[in-house]
Amino acid sequence: QDDRSYLGATVGRFAGRIEGARFTLDGREHILSANDGAACLHGGSPGFEQAVWRAEADGEAVVMRHHSPHGDHGFPGALDVAVRVTVRDGCALAIDYTATTDAPTVLNLTNHAYFNLAGDGDVLDHTLTIAADAFVPVGEGLIQRGPPCPVAGTPFDFRTPRRIGARIAEADRQLRIAGGYDHSYLLSPAPTLAPRWVARLEAGGVAMDVHTTQPSIQLYTANFLDAPRHAPPRHPAVCLETQHVPNAPNRSEFATTVLRPGAVFRSQTIYRFSG
Repeated sequence: QDDRSYLGATVGRFAGRIEGARFTLDGREHILSANDGAACLHGGSPGFEQAVWRAEADGEAVVMRHHSPHGDHGFPGALDVAVRVTVRDGCALAIDYTATTDAPTVLNLTNHAYFNLAGDGDVLDHTLTIAADAFVPVGEGLIQRGPPCPVAGTPFDFRTPRRIGARIAEADRQLRIAGGYDHSYLLSPAPTLAPRWVARLEAGGVAMDVHTTQPSIQLYTANFLDAPRHAPPRHPAVCLETQHVPNAPNRSEFATTVLRPGAVFRSQTIYRFSG
């Protein structure tokens, strides 16, 4: 609970930054906790990553449950969340999310796992592929404001396998603002009910394929990692966070994150390893 880097955590209520720590839903403005400058990051602090979840074993799975009361860090609606983590075939980790609310709210759940497939050093020699034709630029404060930009011809193009470090040091304004990669990619094809392949990470003879039902993936190269009892090198790991676009409650061009009473939020992400 001393960790402030979201190491391996389920984050929520809303992954990423919400600009100004506020949003308007159904004509009503909601003021959130500001824990990253003027923004609300990962749902406020302490968020889901600091909560004690109720856990129960179910075969090869663990189901974790959490209740977030109405008004938690300013978010409306009492929210009940379940996260089911399953080991499949000894080589895949499946994460299933479900959530319900008793009042209209916004929701964006993800897992903040950090990966280093080589086991040590930095991840600049990791090879990455992302099935995305566009990414969302950030402004100062790492706020996603859009509009989306094509990846073609930019350091953000991972449509074919490329070393993470191949262009990370280029004099690109987006890379300068983030200190590396910390951007949302709009995934192709569009979201489906069943997980589809969206990304591949390779290093040290190990490969990790990512399948998800989510519309975007956040590429983060651990630019600000402050892990307890550990002084890592620059870019010691990479996160591939399947989710909706951060700041979506304030940007109508992105897929909606609104959850209403009577509806059930569902998403699934699978990390499959080989090598």
